Amino acid sequence: MEQHRPGLDPAVAAVRLAVRRALAGLEPGSAVVVALSGGADSLALAAATAFEAPKLGLAAVAVTVDHGLQDGSADAASAAAAAAEALGLEARVVRVEVAGEGGPEAAARDARYRALRDAAREAGAAAVLVGHTLDDQAETVLLGLARGSGGGSLQGMPAAGTLDGVVLLRPLLEVRRATTRAACAAEGIEPWEDPHNADPRFARVRVRETVLPVLEAELGPGIAEALARTAAQLREDAEAFDEMIDETIEDIVEHAEAGISVSVAALAANPAALRGRIIRHVVASEFHQSLTRGQTLEVARLVTDWSGQGPIDLPGCRARRVGGRIEFTARRDA
Repeated sequence: MEQHRPGLDPAVAAVRLAVRRALAGLEPGSAVVVALSGGADSLALAAATAFEAPKLGLAAVAVTVDHGLQDGSADAASAAAAAAEALGLEARVVRVEVAGEGGPEAAARDARYRALRDAAREAGAAAVLVGHTLDDQAETVLLGLARGSGGGSLQGMPAAGTLDGVVLLRPLLEVRRATTRAACAAEGIEPWEDPHNADPRFARVRVRETVLPVLEAELGPGIAEALARTAAQLREDAEAFDEMIDETIEDIVEHAEAGISVSVAALAANPAALRGRIIRHVVASEFHQSLTRGQTLEVARLVTDWSGQGPIDLPGCRARRVGGRIEFTARRDA
């Protein structure tokens, strides 16, 4: 009697396909770093990378960052590294010190990304892969909406970005968290459950455990997918705006003493949305600072509602109107 081999589990197939597409543009012979926390998302990503990377001529290294924020973190990191080695990956554990502004979540994230960037540089890797899923994207959009952070935050996380010059890929942004869990179960991989992922002190956990389920219950299924689609559409709009700014900026910007200046007439001729983006772009590119909507509107009033008002103090710089131009200069106290 003919024996039939069981088909590939659909969840495993979905994760592998997502990883294959993300890796397709990398040069054969290069390496990738997989960020591995030991949770289901990163384990599914590591397993798929271990399967797909060799077929594309790529080496893969799993890097687990131990933040040292909870008892047993070193053991959890060692277990994640052991799981990576069982999958056939080279594994490394990096211990970091978490400190800085913005709260423990932000400080841990910054420390983690620095460690991944350094590990990629050390390994000569072409890219770092992280396991953010469609659910993570939906949570990011909801948090941005609640904070009134504007279109930049509502765009969510890009599928491809950079970490100080190192390519950062998020292959699983169209994959649900339930799929990564199912993939781990199908492959016999037991994920680690991070206690912080169930701690309601963190806003993201409250969104995940309370807000999204309520939205699904009250408005119907598909909320997470809809939020992810919204992020993708806003990102496309932002890319179009960025192209418009790149085409415009060379004609309206001049270097000034200790800063940069922008033509008032050119700013006034642009729609308010583009005017604000130009102002934010100038401050970000010249002074490496981000402006709030209120600060942006205050600078825009130097163009649209000029009545002789004085300089405006901004993060890292000062804006003032001088004749037909808006000058941005570095603040000495910044």
